[in-house]
Amino acid sequence: MAGSITDTGELYSPYVGLVYMFNLIVGTGALTMPKAFATAGWLVSLVLLMFLGFMSYMTTTFVVEAMAAANAQLRWKRMEKRKEDDEDEDSSSGVSDSDVLLQDGYERAETRPILSVQRRGSANIFEITERVEMGQMASMFFNKVGVNLFYFCIIIYLYGDLAIYAAAVPVSLMQVTCSVTGNHSCSVGDSTKYNDTDKCWGPIRRIDAYRLYLAAFTLLLGPFTFFNVQKTKYLQIMTSLMRWIAFILMIILALIRISRGQAEGHPSMAQLSGIRNLFGVCVYSFMCQHSLPSLITPISKKKHVNKLVLLDYILILAFYSLLSFTAIYCFRNDTLMDMYTLNFTNCEIISVAFIRYFLGLFPVFTISTNFPIIAVTLRNNWKTLFHREGGTYPWVVDRIVFPVITLIPPVLVAFCTHDLESLVGITGAYAGNGIQYLIPAFLAYCSRKDTQLVFGSGTVNKHLSPFRHSFWIVFVLIWGFSCFVFVTANIVLSESKL
Repeated sequence: MAGSITDTGELYSPYVGLVYMFNLIVGTGALTMPKAFATAGWLVSLVLLMFLGFMSYMTTTFVVEAMAAANAQLRWKRMEKRKEDDEDEDSSSGVSDSDVLLQDGYERAETRPILSVQRRGSANIFEITERVEMGQMASMFFNKVGVNLFYFCIIIYLYGDLAIYAAAVPVSLMQVTCSVTGNHSCSVGDSTKYNDTDKCWGPIRRIDAYRLYLAAFTLLLGPFTFFNVQKTKYLQIMTSLMRWIAFILMIILALIRISRGQAEGHPSMAQLSGIRNLFGVCVYSFMCQHSLPSLITPISKKKHVNKLVLLDYILILAFYSLLSFTAIYCFRNDTLMDMYTLNFTNCEIISVAFIRYFLGLFPVFTISTNFPIIAVTLRNNWKTLFHREGGTYPWVVDRIVFPVITLIPPVLVAFCTHDLESLVGITGAYAGNGIQYLIPAFLAYCSRKDTQLVFGSGTVNKHLSPFRHSFWIVFVLIWGFSCFVFVTANIVLSESKL
């Protein structure tokens, strides 16, 4: 994420890549989707979910295309460097000629040797073999203002991510432990609505318990922000396994309750007031564009990568629909929790205590493993944003200031609010909108322009998006900017009514 080119890593088959992408996209955002579905109405929610899934697939193909163009640029630069070195060895007169050509690198004269090499059957210059992160692509294709805007967008998104994580864990702990110790044991998911000022343990209120858990969460996981931490393969396997067990359990339990005639949900078809949060939740729940370089590059055979990505999106769309529809028909709208897992901590729904605690505490385990990774990623992006060529940071700035500005803001946000639906909605509607729509569209436009200048108008990128007409780029940009306006206007109107 910090914008460096790294090794590809161990290769895997296209179908393994499909599974990895599925696991990446289906995360915490899915747990807030059932309530967003209920507040916006099932018909509006389904239409918007399908449309946003289509838009996310389109911009995913834009990022893949930009990755191929970036790989081609890197190969071109290396070939030019090798040619320059050869000319230095052959004759001293060749040095000046090479310098002249390199200063005018976008002239067609520079592209002819590469194109002729391609025609002779060498490896395709647009093959994606090197992992080029989005920050590196932004540096290659955007101007200085564009690069800074990219980092600003990714940093805001990561801040939102951390705030969601910092709130989700204490909320889950508060809901489970306050229900167990209070007079309303096992009733987290029932019709009783609790206020933050209600008692939890003796004189301790629920909001106090939440903040105590937030403080403990910060003290336990916050220090990882000051060090380097990497996700291990085994940690990824464990969290993925827990996530799938939890999701499958929730769907099965909801279907059993519906089949027994115990369903309480009567969702409406449309409630326009809930569209803002639903939009943000859906954008957040389809987010994968910022991680595509790490995901796509190790795939061994990329010939049909766009078709595999399309299949992934269809499966994810079906999964989200199944999870949300079983939820809104199983539970009444006013009893659906921000974190859907908490609806299954009621004794009347699940009699097995182990399953109740597993689902209730599920976000605690999975989110706690992701928080340090996201925090270190955000810290590194801050460093990259302010880095100057050849410069180094003082020890205090590098080891203290950057980790502190990474950790404190999301914890403060989580301290002030634990409304997860709103946190996910705002993060997705603003920063997520930029990462998922605007940045991929600009990357596609700028990479196409640079490819034509460097390699000539007749050169075809083998990973060119199926949405290759410029209309689609304009459509995505108009849609992205319109979403900013719509969400902002909706917030302002909602606040003015209060």
